[in-house]
Amino acid sequence: MVNCCGLLTDKKEPVPLQGIQVELEVKDHVATVVSTLNYENKEDKPLEAVFVFPLPGDAAVCHFSAQIGQKQVVAEVKEKQQAREEYDDALSSGQQAFLLEESEQSPDVFSLSVGSLPPGESASIRLEYVTELAVQADEGLRFSLPAVLNPRYQPQGGEGASVQVTSVPASLVPYSLSFSAQVSSPRPVSKVESSSSLEPLQYLNPEQTQATVKLAAGHKFDRDVELLIYYKDAHQPTAVVEAGQASAKPGTLMGDPVVMVSLYPEFPQAVMSSVASCGEFVFLLDRSGSMDCATNNSKQQETRIGSARDTLLLLLKSLPMGCYFNIYSFGSRYEHIFPKSVEYSQETMEEALKKVKEMGADLGGTEILEALKHIYRQPCIPSQPRQLFVFTDGEVSNTKQVLDLVKKNSSSHRCFSFGIGEGASSALINGLAKEGGGHAQFITGTDRMQPKVMQSLRFALQPAVEDVSITWDVPKGVSVTVLSPPITAIFQGQRSLMYAQLSGQSSEAAEGCVTVKYSLAGHPSKDQLHFGLKPAGDTGLTVHRLAARTLIRSLETEERENKRVKEKVVELSVQSGVSSTFTAFVAVNKGDGEAIKGPLARRNIPTPMFCGVMTNSYMSTPQMACCAMAPARYMDLQRMAPRGASMVASSLEECDDCSYSDEGQCVNSSADFSDIDRRTALYLREYSLDGSNDTLCAKSTVMSAKKKTNSETSAKKKLRSAFSRIGSYFKGGQTASSQTPAVDAGMNPRKPPTDPLLQLVSLQKASGCWVLDPALAAVLGKTSEEVENSKPASVNQEVWATSLALIWLHGFKMDAQEEWELLAMKAVSWLRAQNASRVTECVEAGNALLGCSVQKDALGL
Repeated sequence: MVNCCGLLTDKKEPVPLQGIQVELEVKDHVATVVSTLNYENKEDKPLEAVFVFPLPGDAAVCHFSAQIGQKQVVAEVKEKQQAREEYDDALSSGQQAFLLEESEQSPDVFSLSVGSLPPGESASIRLEYVTELAVQADEGLRFSLPAVLNPRYQPQGGEGASVQVTSVPASLVPYSLSFSAQVSSPRPVSKVESSSSLEPLQYLNPEQTQATVKLAAGHKFDRDVELLIYYKDAHQPTAVVEAGQASAKPGTLMGDPVVMVSLYPEFPQAVMSSVASCGEFVFLLDRSGSMDCATNNSKQQETRIGSARDTLLLLLKSLPMGCYFNIYSFGSRYEHIFPKSVEYSQETMEEALKKVKEMGADLGGTEILEALKHIYRQPCIPSQPRQLFVFTDGEVSNTKQVLDLVKKNSSSHRCFSFGIGEGASSALINGLAKEGGGHAQFITGTDRMQPKVMQSLRFALQPAVEDVSITWDVPKGVSVTVLSPPITAIFQGQRSLMYAQLSGQSSEAAEGCVTVKYSLAGHPSKDQLHFGLKPAGDTGLTVHRLAARTLIRSLETEERENKRVKEKVVELSVQSGVSSTFTAFVAVNKGDGEAIKGPLARRNIPTPMFCGVMTNSYMSTPQMACCAMAPARYMDLQRMAPRGASMVASSLEECDDCSYSDEGQCVNSSADFSDIDRRTALYLREYSLDGSNDTLCAKSTVMSAKKKTNSETSAKKKLRSAFSRIGSYFKGGQTASSQTPAVDAGMNPRKPPTDPLLQLVSLQKASGCWVLDPALAAVLGKTSEEVENSKPASVNQEVWATSLALIWLHGFKMDAQEEWELLAMKAVSWLRAQNASRVTECVEAGNALLGCSVQKDALGL
């Protein structure tokens, strides 16, 4: 019998994937990633190992090879169906073969097949890709190595079959990960931060322009590996010219030099200090079951939906008077607070906030497409530019359909997207912002959602850049072919990236120039960069591959409207060696050895998924249920809950003959039975599905079960009863126990204490002022009498209250200034509009009352 511990698949077989080594090389804002996957067949039969895993959505996969013993087999890019046939033919004839292909639904999911791995043999798979690093609001460059692949919702009637993926909770991932990074830049590296544990940063030269860092041992696979890289004097405009491939034909993309231009526009201060007082702000919130997961592994267990509710409070308080707004939410269906966008006022703000407080992760699946269609059907309001904010954990499988819709409507709005939690699809989140001319943010690890969202609101309140045009000035005899799609959005301090192919001949000393012109708040502006045409000597083909990836993605979007474009994509993908939707990497080991005989046993390599504490949307139980449990698939996670519950219950009924090891293992199980009980107990405790003291827990149920036969029966009865109640709870929407009150949808029983900042913000009026009442005094830490008695004579109560709120923010909450800056600006504007006298006296009295020393100028008065 196979031991239930160690590297096992969902069906008790050993996992052939032993470990993954990742080496990252960052040069300025471009990353090259080399992943080595080490396989070993410890069984007595030949295997086919299939691994479905995530990659960054904008990665250009450019190398795939296998090392078997002393022999290396390098894969070629071929049309996808042709590659699949070559792979299948090789396996049929007893040869080893390797296949790497991109999901047709989402470009951030790949499938790797290792075929005909003989008993006792090892193979190392090398996978290489290049990608650009996104600029964050604090000027850091973000690299994310996706380690988490959550099951993705397949909409009703979705096109095409979803890729099947075997997902397990992070703690059950049966292989190891090592990660190291080398960073270099013309400017010094000031620091590298991560949501994962890192070893100390090591500098490689006195100038500190080169450094290395490693992931600390023992990565738990409970999060993506994220690096934030900071340079001194960051984000200077640059242009890198890369020589073409010597073996490629001149006049082709790979044969000619390619230039990558990075511009960082700086807007005039006069424009940046003004905030738009108009706009239609549409907020679209994911309320699918997975939003009830914890945002991270901290003890407070704030849920994604809870964090989103707090963020909507800040957003609604920060909107300018005179704008319009509406809030939509989606799951298996969509809802809206108002039938159409309404003017922002105290009444409409209060009505919206009341309904936001009631929002839970209770709408089932993730049907974002239908919600977007409804929003786009609403007519735009004249002179009110539409700004769409999308909050989602990004777990959908129809990514390309969603992005096509956003692109089709890009002329009518800007889209700002927020990926919440580990495993959010980078293809979806980045794609929404790119196609919608907005900005993307990811909230992972211990990140707070609020500062990132408020940064995007500041972008949305910037004047829209219009009439963007780009001109290239190059010497005679040189022509420019632009490879990037047109620039439609430009934001202060954010990178604008362009690729162009340079054909023809020029002297080594020749220069080129690129000029970007645009209109900003009615004023013409331009950014210009001069660059030498002499190619750099140390870039390899990185720039060419990134340029090819950019062009391929643009053509793939066209192809969905024009089928003939597919041939262009395949030709470009094969020529550049960069993967696409329509191509795949395939390698066949045509060695002289004997053909591998016998049928191949398929082994699905499990991928980690992040669930936080298991809640109603995540009753997916691969490798955790007794006996025959199916792996998690791309499916409706809400439907998965009762199915998982009933399957566990029926499995328990079928395994009355199970016996238990000394560790509490069911020997007929696919995993440690004590582990499922521990996790189930967390789930049951979270929702109080059993009000008695004998709620399932790892110790009392299973550890006693291994001692006595009748305890075994008792344990199974408890599990059957619990899962039966879970199933009926989700099917009927009823309480799970007659003694247990209904669960308040989306509300966490262990809710963290309310943030005083959010308490203060919740008291602000839509106009920007505060009123003098006991609630305000309580937030300030004073009694009503203390606050009222300290008010200067003849000063209006609202002026006094608003002054106190501003002093408290500046005195005690400067570390969260990004979160309250916009609503404070609204408060200052309100004070100015009152023409209030004795402001200096108010500030002095407020400082005395609150124990602060805030200057009037610092308040903006």
